[in-house]
Amino acid sequence: MISKAQFDKEIELIIANAIREDVGDGDHSSLACIPESATGKAKLLVKDQGVIAGIAFAKQVFNYVDPELKVETLIEEGSLVKYGDIVFYVEGKSQSILKAERLVLNAMQRMSAIATKTKQFVDLLEGTGTKILDTRKTTPGIRALEKWAVKIGGGENHRFALYDMIMLKDNHIDFAGGITQAIEKTKDYLKETNRDLKIIVEARNLQEIEEILKTDGVYRILIDNFNYEDTRKAVQLIGDTCLTESSGGINEETIRDYALCGVDYISSGALTHSVYNMDLSLKAVE
Repeated sequence: MISKAQFDKEIELIIANAIREDVGDGDHSSLACIPESATGKAKLLVKDQGVIAGIAFAKQVFNYVDPELKVETLIEEGSLVKYGDIVFYVEGKSQSILKAERLVLNAMQRMSAIATKTKQFVDLLEGTGTKILDTRKTTPGIRALEKWAVKIGGGENHRFALYDMIMLKDNHIDFAGGITQAIEKTKDYLKETNRDLKIIVEARNLQEIEEILKTDGVYRILIDNFNYEDTRKAVQLIGDTCLTESSGGINEETIRDYALCGVDYISSGALTHSVYNMDLSLKAVE
């Protein structure tokens, strides 16, 4: 994953761009009927159930819009919530609260859905020693938020983007002329460019795993679209040589069985691409 400084910068960019997109030259609905000096209070109301996520992000949004807005947190990040729970109160200029409202809700609804699904997967893996990973199958422009939500739900982050880890998949291998060629060319490239990036290599069958193991310097082998029997064989072949990761259509029904094959990680794009937003509202308090 990228550094904390890089991650923080991504969040700043998300906020600035989202406010630009949503507010433009002004929130004219609020400007038209609410005095600039008017103050108010609103509550973040849960109308669903699951894991709440995005509270820290909401605070950053409120601060960006108006540093004088005050947030009182009642429920901590990553907690289980139910219908009727109040997560926080925000108080200050009414125009500022309304300007931040949609971004806060859009982000928290999405992040909470991802955290909830991740927690379900984490619970299914309990006691196996296998960890759940996200992927790059994220919504363009808000990847940092979605990966943050995975962490809140108890999962682990895979690489953030194309630049922070080497991942040699089937197309890289085929275009490079084979597994050994792809790995050796990659190691040469890293040496020539003075980059320290971990190398993950995808294997499509047991023969490819045997070939990967003939070359050192591989951090993790991606055991892609294997059945249970071959996954167990792959784990035995790899042993302690490097880490192992299973992927490929793994869902709630199959994840524990793959974990019991002994892999270190299971990656799932479903954590971020197949969720339904948690229903949340920001309601004015009388």
